[in-house]
Amino acid sequence: MSKDGELQNAVLAELNFEPSVTAARIGVSVEAGIVTLSGHVESYAHKHAAELTARRVKGVLAVADEMIVDLPASTVRSDAAIAAAVVERLAWDSAIPEESVKATVADGWVTLHGQVDRHYQSEAAVSNVRSLRGVRGVSNEITIRPWVNTENLGNDICMALSRSWFFDQDEIKVTAAGGKVRLSGTVRSPHERQVAANVAWSAPGVVAVENDITVA
Repeated sequence: MSKDGELQNAVLAELNFEPSVTAARIGVSVEAGIVTLSGHVESYAHKHAAELTARRVKGVLAVADEMIVDLPASTVRSDAAIAAAVVERLAWDSAIPEESVKATVADGWVTLHGQVDRHYQSEAAVSNVRSLRGVRGVSNEITIRPWVNTENLGNDICMALSRSWFFDQDEIKVTAAGGKVRLSGTVRSPHERQVAANVAWSAPGVVAVENDITVA
């Protein structure tokens, strides 16, 4: 069996293993380590869970998400009802500054916009909305408020990476200017690549991360 065939079987097995995914409704194809997920899922939360599940399989270089959210009749909600649920959910999350994030809803698709201080607040907003009934998709247009002092940003990220179990000293190069960070270098897995990006996003003052790290 080819490497792509073995990887396809591994992804299918992982989807079947993951309890939050209905694997029988998802198709998997693989070409040169790139996994394409297709089929119909019953919620946006299931769609997201399937993508995360595929990404964690060893050997997967990237995931193309072509799954379609096909809501059961019992979970279909009007745009007005979804918008009201979004407002209430965001208001209850203390990680999100009050009234900093707004939402528009069209045909079940939620677009979030506004401005927050840190990347994790933007991610929290998306996470809150993703699992709501009736949501077919989420677009994140939230921006990060720029900090005045980002002079030591690159050095702060380098120090944080050096404290991680995943990376050797100088394995990843960091350049930063005006809150925009670029990562380069080589790591052993897509997971390590994502961990490096998460570390960079954790630094105060980061408004954008360009992840040019390659997987060897």
